[in-house]
Parts: sequence; structure tokens; C-alpha cells
Amino acid sequence: MLLIYTSKITPRLRFVFKQICTRILKTPVAFTSVIEEFIAHESLKMSYGLQPLGSEFFVGSNGLLFEQGISDLEINVSNWEDTKCFFSCGEKSHIPYDIFSAAFYLLSRYEEYLPHVKDSYGRFTKEESLAFQSGFLHQPVIDLWAYKFKAALEMHFPNYEFESRQFSINPVIDVPVAYYFKNKGFLRTIGGIISDLFRLRFKFLYDRFPVLFGFKKDPYDNFKWIINRQKTTKTKFNVFFLIGNLTTYDKNNSLNKKQFVSLIKSVADYCNVGIKASYMALDSMAILKSEKRQMDAVINTVTTAARSSSSKVNLPSTYRNYIDLEINSDYTMGYPEFIGFRAGTCTPFLFYDLDYEIQTPLMIHPFQLMDFVLLKHSSFLDKKETLLKAISEVKKVNGTFTFIFHNYAFSPSKRWSDFKSLFNIILDLSNDISS
Repeated sequence: MLLIYTSKITPRLRFVFKQICTRILKTPVAFTSVIEEFIAHESLKMSYGLQPLGSEFFVGSNGLLFEQGISDLEINVSNWEDTKCFFSCGEKSHIPYDIFSAAFYLLSRYEEYLPHVKDSYGRFTKEESLAFQSGFLHQPVIDLWAYKFKAALEMHFPNYEFESRQFSINPVIDVPVAYYFKNKGFLRTIGGIISDLFRLRFKFLYDRFPVLFGFKKDPYDNFKWIINRQKTTKTKFNVFFLIGNLTTYDKNNSLNKKQFVSLIKSVADYCNVGIKASYMALDSMAILKSEKRQMDAVINTVTTAARSSSSKVNLPSTYRNYIDLEINSDYTMGYPEFIGFRAGTCTPFLFYDLDYEIQTPLMIHPFQLMDFVLLKHSSFLDKKETLLKAISEVKKVNGTFTFIFHNYAFSPSKRWSDFKSLFNIILDLSNDISS
């Protein structure tokens, strides 16, 4: 156990030390403000504050973990060996940066509370982030900092044996539209046919009618393949179905269609099924509550995981609404158009509510890659190389590689022709770990 001495034990301090020490370094922590208790502790220990007590292992604080509320911080990012960091903490500190304050800034999404420019969907963009502007978005910097901290501790406490964690895979399958042609209802089907004629999309007409008459499989209906892959993989897939009403942003099938309900039930027999909160639900607790209640009824159990439509998070309201509905896992934290680490980590972490200054029970599973990003590359080899490079960043710190593929990414269309193979490459890594 690592004992932390500090003059004041705050919720921020508890939150970030437990994330770095317990979840990343697999080392339990305890806190004390009593000097005598700290001196008496004979195992792993350190002090954290403005000045060291004596010659003990010490990390200097910049003060962020002892503050409350949000202020406009002055941040200077510097190179630190193979990565970057900020909040330097002086010569007396055993590591050159206050990694705990820096990690808190990234994990709490401090910057997303500050004034910023949103995109057309109302989302926080990568261009507004410190990580992108400073050139470290491609690295899980918090995990890298944690290992540097561990190395410094090992030099100070050579007889202490740290537990190691194992690299893992967390597959996410997003289902915004379960079927492209079928189960859309009479009016939507007629509207689709007219749209195809008006836009001269004759190939769509050629594909649509065989699907509607049952002679051909719907291009988005790849769920048997997904289930078969799940049967051969020990790691559970997390599948998120959109069940909200038809709007400009969301166009999935209706729960009034029995085949759609049966589909969700069949997938839930093998995979973890969660709710993909509709775009409108992100601004309405009533709509979100209704969607969750419907999903609970379909899968006949309590829905505990969610992903927001369009990967949009309105902080802190989106997460507060999830918590109020007893949703305890979120899979929205990431940038859909960019490979990287939005919160600076590849380790799941609890949501810290900056307004209330409390750690909440909502576990955030940050994703590093969405299938759309790989479409930027034309060749399979380029897609594979980009994918493996992203995985390698996570493997360096034995973290969790969380990725999002859509159900239509497994369709036979030329655009998505490589993605079954790419998915299998990732699953093979997962199976190698489990065996």
C-alpha cells in the first residue's frame, strides 16, 4: 500500500491518486494528514504538497487539487523524455511535473467546462483541446506519466514489488441503423424509392427491391456474423442500439417492428447490450428516461451502459442524466474523426463532477478509434498499419484498447470491404491474450 501524506485531503486528490495508483499501477493507496502516522508507516509512502517534510519521496503540487471550482489556468506544456507534460513542480520534487494535477485536468475534462467553439453538432472538438494543440493527443499521457512515477518510486523503494496489469481489448459495436432497406415502414420505404429515382441512384433501387422481397440480405444486417464472432471470442462485445424516434439526426428502425425487437433480444443473448441515446435525448431527461425504459423492457433487464448519438457529450448534464437513471458505464468519450486519447488515458475512469466537486459512480470507457477514421486510407495495408499503430500506443502502457465499429462496417459494399478483416485482427489479439 502507498501512503500519501498531504496537508489537506480533498475529493480531487482522492479521485486522481486512486486513478493513477490503483487503476493504472494496481497499487492500493491511503491518505493521511498526521505526520506521526506517516513517519510510522514502513512501506511505500510519499508526501504531496508545496514543500517536503524532509528527505522522503516527494511530489510537488501546483495547487489545483486543493482548489474548488473552475478558473482560467495558465498551462505551459514541455517535453518530458518520450512524451509531454505540464505543471512543473521544482527541483525538490522526485519527478519534474505534478502529474496528479495534470491528470486531473485531463480526466475531469476541465477544458470542456471553459468557453470553447463547438462544431455543427454542438460537440467539443479536438482543435479546442490542449492535447491536440500541444501535440500529445496521440498518446495516453496519463498512463505514461503513471509509469514514470512508478519508475521513480522503484528507485526509492527497490524492495517493493509492484503488480503488473495486462493489455486488453474492449470492442464496441454501434448500431445507429439496424437495417438500410427493410423494416422502415411503408411511408419511409416509398420516400426512399422516390429519393433514389429523383437522385438517379439506380444501384440503390437495384439493391432495395431484392431486399424488400426477401431475395437478398439487407446490407446493414450483419448481426449473425457479429454473433458468430462473439461465440469465438472470450471478450464480450458491447453493442449499442439506437431506439429513439425518427428525427433529422437519428434514423433507426422503430421498436414497433417486431423483427427489430427480436434482433435486439437475440444480440443480447450473446453480447452486452446498451442504449445509444438519441440526439434529442441528450437535451431531454424525459426522452432519455423513455428510451431507457423501452430498452429495459426489450432486453428484460436493467440497461447499465450508454453511448451518446453522434459521440456528443454535454458536460456535465449528459453524465448527470446517466447517473440519475442508474446508467453506470459510458462509451462516448473520444473523437469520432481522429485517433487519440481525448481524456489523455486508455484506462477507464470515474466521472468527476467539477460543479459539485464529487467523484460519481459513472465509469467512463474512453475510445481511441472509430471505424470512420480508417476510411481516410484507400488500401488495406494502410488501414491495417494505422490500426496497429493505435493499438501499439495502448500496448506500451498495458492499457485497454477501446474501439468502435458500426454494424454496417461489416457490409459487403466496396467502401467497407476491409473492415471484417480489420475487426478480426483486433479480435485475434484479444484471443491471444485470453489463451
